[in-house]
Amino acid sequence: MGQTLQLVGLQWGDEGKGKVIDALAGRFDVVIRFQGGANAGHTVQIGEQEFVLHLAPTGILRPQALSILGNGMVIDPAGLIREIEGLREQGVKVAENLVISDRAHVVLPHHKLLDRLRESARAGGRIGTTGSGIGPCYADKATRDGIRFCDLMDPAVFRERLEALMAMHNPIIERVHGAEPIDCDAVCKEYCAYAEVLRPHVRDTVPIIRQALDDGRNILLEGAQGSLLDVDFGTYPFVTSSPVLTGAHTGSGIPASRIDHVLGLAKAYCSRVGAGPFPTEQDNEVGETIRRTIGRLGGREFGATTGRQRRCGWLDGVALRYTARLGAVDSLAVSVLDVLGAFETIKVCTAYRLNGQTLTEFPSSAQTLARVEPVYEELEGWRCDISEARSWGELPPQARAYLEFMEELAGAPVEFVSVGPKRTQVIERRVHG
Repeated sequence: MGQTLQLVGLQWGDEGKGKVIDALAGRFDVVIRFQGGANAGHTVQIGEQEFVLHLAPTGILRPQALSILGNGMVIDPAGLIREIEGLREQGVKVAENLVISDRAHVVLPHHKLLDRLRESARAGGRIGTTGSGIGPCYADKATRDGIRFCDLMDPAVFRERLEALMAMHNPIIERVHGAEPIDCDAVCKEYCAYAEVLRPHVRDTVPIIRQALDDGRNILLEGAQGSLLDVDFGTYPFVTSSPVLTGAHTGSGIPASRIDHVLGLAKAYCSRVGAGPFPTEQDNEVGETIRRTIGRLGGREFGATTGRQRRCGWLDGVALRYTARLGAVDSLAVSVLDVLGAFETIKVCTAYRLNGQTLTEFPSSAQTLARVEPVYEELEGWRCDISEARSWGELPPQARAYLEFMEELAGAPVEFVSVGPKRTQVIERRVHG
């Protein structure tokens, strides 16, 4: 009997999902990316090679796995083709092992243009989007005006739907934003060429996934972004445009009842790219120490997609407890634990204080979250290099105590610990079965 495992990031993204997925992918027959688009990036280091993935599931680095871009995704064809070409140049097999759901939506030029125009129009209230067209594409999907890959594969259908779509959007682009309208003829020519390149990969994934379930194959569901960017449960409006916590079954076609295990991934501290409230942010020497330390250890605190410097701070236990419970997390993977070896004392936020009141629940209002003061508990640091540790017992007692504190906050045991950027620097601790 196979296992279906879902991996979900529990913070604001950038938790190191790519590395953990890569470590796990060798055990799985099918890896499915179920939401998001090219606004997310997974970085994986194998030996001396670094792979940065924006659309392809991390399973693509494991040649035995079938990698599926699920129906819940919004996909930029040009970006995907560039990614495929780049992977092949790095020696990665990309052939029949990559499948694109024909129900996934297509990111079009007007999506990217509107993303940039709307972000500029927000002035001081900017969200901090990547400008990749993700939000506008999901908006077209929600209003039933979007174009799917099954439409893109038929030139006549694609043109008809594109012309209808631009009849709605071009007046807004011209009259509201004062920008040049989209040329339908040019887009048709460009995107029909993309369709021919990607046609061998585009399939109805529903029967493929159903057969994998029936055959008892091991399936890994790979999320992008993090739970605090979930469109429903994140720090709205400073969120992504897709469901991160609840999107696994709707974005893949796998019933929720068939997901056997949820693995929640959290950094040992917190980071965030872009705008939005961040209660434990350390815009000071602590934050700089985290950035310097991870750089020295071979990692980086810059967004894999945007290159923007990440904001860094102490672990937010209130947020961790909130997302772990919402996601029904069964076990935890903790990344970049080695970075905290730079500190003699480590702080963890366990509550918020606002207007003299103590809050232990994560607030729904971003405005409220921006005003809270974190209440910290202090733990003893370990002040040593743990990058060579390969078992739970090889970790210093203080590091194990820190992980056990995270377990209490999340209500789930730590199963995996990352102590460095390489594929081999993952400690596995058997906590179930």
